[in-house]
Amino acid sequence: MIRKIIKILWVLLAIFGLIIALLFVSISKGWIGYMPPVEELENPNYKFATEVLSEDGKVLGTWSYSKENRVYVGYNELSVNVVNALIATEDVRFAEHSGIDIKALTRAVVKRGLLFQKNAGGGSTLSQQLAKQLFTDEVAKNTMQRLFQKPIEWVIAVKLERYYTKEEILSMYLNKFDFLNNAVGIKTAAYTYFGREPKDLKIEEAATLIGMCKNPSLYNPVRFNERARGRRNVVLDQMRKAGYISESECDSLQKTPLKLAYNRVDHKEGLATYFREYLRGIMSAPKPSRSDYRNWQMQKYYEDSLSWETNPLYGWCLKNQKKDGTPYNIYTDGLKIYTTINSRMQHYAEEAVREHLGEYLQPQFFKEKKGRKKAPFSNMLSEKEVDDIMERAMKQSDRYRLMKDAGYSEKDIRKAFNTPQEMSVFSWSGERDTILTPMDSLRYYKHFLRTGFMSMDPLNGHVKAYVGGPNYIYFQYDMAMVGRRQVGSTIKPYLYTLAMENGFSPCDQARHVEQTLLDENGTPWSPRNANNKRYGEMVTLKWGLANSDNWISAYLMGKLNPYELVRLIHSFGVRNKDIQPTVSLCLGPCEISVGEMVSAYTAFANKGIRVAPLLVTRIEDSEGNVISTFNPQMSEVISATSAYKMLVMLRAVINEGTGGRVRRYGITADMGGKTGTTNRNSDGWFMGFTPSLVSGCWVGGEERDIHFDTMTFGQGASLALPIWAKYMKKVYDDASLGYSQQERFKLPNGFDPCAGSEGADGEPVEETGLDDLFN
Repeated sequence: MIRKIIKILWVLLAIFGLIIALLFVSISKGWIGYMPPVEELENPNYKFATEVLSEDGKVLGTWSYSKENRVYVGYNELSVNVVNALIATEDVRFAEHSGIDIKALTRAVVKRGLLFQKNAGGGSTLSQQLAKQLFTDEVAKNTMQRLFQKPIEWVIAVKLERYYTKEEILSMYLNKFDFLNNAVGIKTAAYTYFGREPKDLKIEEAATLIGMCKNPSLYNPVRFNERARGRRNVVLDQMRKAGYISESECDSLQKTPLKLAYNRVDHKEGLATYFREYLRGIMSAPKPSRSDYRNWQMQKYYEDSLSWETNPLYGWCLKNQKKDGTPYNIYTDGLKIYTTINSRMQHYAEEAVREHLGEYLQPQFFKEKKGRKKAPFSNMLSEKEVDDIMERAMKQSDRYRLMKDAGYSEKDIRKAFNTPQEMSVFSWSGERDTILTPMDSLRYYKHFLRTGFMSMDPLNGHVKAYVGGPNYIYFQYDMAMVGRRQVGSTIKPYLYTLAMENGFSPCDQARHVEQTLLDENGTPWSPRNANNKRYGEMVTLKWGLANSDNWISAYLMGKLNPYELVRLIHSFGVRNKDIQPTVSLCLGPCEISVGEMVSAYTAFANKGIRVAPLLVTRIEDSEGNVISTFNPQMSEVISATSAYKMLVMLRAVINEGTGGRVRRYGITADMGGKTGTTNRNSDGWFMGFTPSLVSGCWVGGEERDIHFDTMTFGQGASLALPIWAKYMKKVYDDASLGYSQQERFKLPNGFDPCAGSEGADGEPVEETGLDDLFN
């Protein structure tokens, strides 16, 4: 009888074993549950964020979908502390098993399943956890699949061990894990919580991150510091037990507080936010189609079409394809974009904007407008004009659009806009909590002055710094490359260039008196002048440009053709088709972007050769292969002789003219430049260049009717020039950047600016004593 029972038990055991074997074979073949294809196991479908890097190797930011801000890191880029902490805590026999740790699994079954001990530890290996991370979404879609989830994970874990090395499994696990706060993967997490690369993580920092693997929400160090510290100490103790750290190291590290260097990962924050957004927009741009543009967007359609044909970076994602023939996706393909931005120079540019605009100019603007009923608008507007502007602002707001889409009546919308509510608003000293009506908040934000700044190398076009506004979170319209404003007197160098191209020289003279020109319709035009210095005297063209004299500009315009001036401006890289060939063009009523102006002025520093802004030097795929390189785009727009003559005159603007304020900031460098101020102080400009850098700045209100009412603060020399000067001073003070105030422009040997083209072809030498030629 006993023998029969034993036989039956053996048969049942064999049947059970056979069933188990058939179960695992069925799972492996995909007959039961979900088993990913071999191709997926060999190439898991990770979504890696694209990294945007500066020329000096700093990560400016990443592009990703909200839950996939993952940046790939290989095993050799991991700190040994991270690896040791992970193995000690999650899978101490990781090197010994082949996907399933029988010993740990048995212990978990017996202690948890039979003895109900909560501290029995888990039975899942790292390979199983990776399998769960990779394929749980597909596995657990219904009750049956959830029932077989563990066996499926075991099978996948074994297959993963077959296809990958232990090192690859470790790096895959760490790359996949979501550490919260938009930090997916160990590289993003290391930067987010500690501001480090994974290879530089200290023992206690690695232990903190690995501690989060148990439950990132529960052990989030940003929200629950002490709880996360306790979990970190558990990990440190596991590392001690595994022999990775000594007992004294463990005791010492457990006593230290948990200190973070938290960096919030958000595309709206960090360095070069406007630049990154502009770059993202042009790289992912579709091929322009006329049907996608409204009638009032014809200028943009023209620019986009031109960019598509001439700029390899514009629409790059669609113009280039991956190995499988699909276009690149900047959010998921793990690209590395190597930009021309220098992180330190970018920081100095943003600092300069904050110091002048935020700490000095904005308080002055608030002071001027305080108590005025029409603030921040000019008193020259009527109350009805102000109301019309605010009405338009309301209807263009997101709040209005969302309420309209939700079916609210116009009456209800207006009531909501005039109902006070709690809100946080921008200030230069940080967010402020206040109570305002949405309508008042719109008006509040219009008080803030805007700016655009760009700095680039005139020889290769590398854009070193790019600021599109005061703060990207609150003011997202880019005034560096996207927005255009009237340029005022900064247009005059184009006029003078046209004169030099037509045989004039800086030494040519004109009588300094009022000028009256007739337009094509025979209508007289007489420009006003800022001052009457040297009235009635003969003055040189050099003096006229140095002092930004409107009468001398009008005199030249009377000798030249407005149509030729428009053509010349376009040849300098300005794409605005709406520039009108009128006699008043010589004073700058046309609208041009900061980026276009900076690019145009490179011709004055580069012997008449204009270079287009170069934003990116190369792009690498997720495997480190270079898939695109980018080179400077140059064109000769004026003769070298004319460029040398312009250089002489633009130096005079700084040394003896309207740009002299630069010298008050300790800038002794050899440089040229031009100030610009439009009617009613609506726009303030300064363009400045040295042999190695061309930079430009615009400052103004969101609308042209928002401006200073006096020239004290409203002129370009007060609005924009200080930002340029502060930036350059910081650049020069940082010797590691390699820019020197001792650098000098070079002119051909024997060059005479007062002559024609003679001497222009000689050997270049350092310019000396040029100013004596005009005495």
